[in-house]
Amino acid sequence: MTSTKTVTWLMQAVSAAMAAVFLAAPAPAHADVDTDFANQLHVYGIYGPRDENAWLAKLTCKRLTSRVDGDAFASARFLKTNLARTTSTQQVWQFLGAAVDVYCPEQTPALQSAADTSAAATKNEEQG
Repeated sequence: MTSTKTVTWLMQAVSAAMAAVFLAAPAPAHADVDTDFANQLHVYGIYGPRDENAWLAKLTCKRLTSRVDGDAFASARFLKTNLARTTSTQQVWQFLGAAVDVYCPEQTPALQSAADTSAAATKNEEQG
C-alpha cells in the first residue's frame, strides 16, 4: 500500500507537471523550439545536451501518442530511467510537463488524468 507521504509527494510532482504545461510562456514564432525547451528545463534545474533532451522529449511524446506508454505515469517511469540519475521525481514530472507543452500539447489530457488519479489517491489515503 502506498503511504500518504508518497501519494502526497506524487500529487505535488504531477501538479508541477501540469503547472509547466499551463504556465509556460508561448514561444515566439521565430524561436528555435529545441532551444526554448532547453531554456524551460534550465528553470527546473535540468541540464544536459540540448539535442539529447529535445530528442528524449519528442520520443516521450511519440510513446504517449502511440500508446507505448499507456499513461503519464508510464512516461514518467521511462523518463526516470533515461534522464540523469540525479534527476528528482519532481524534475521528471517537470520535464514531462514541458515536453507535452512544447512537443505534443494534444497529450495534455494524459497529464490531467495523472493529476486526477493522484488527487483521488490522496483523498482515499486521508479518508482511510
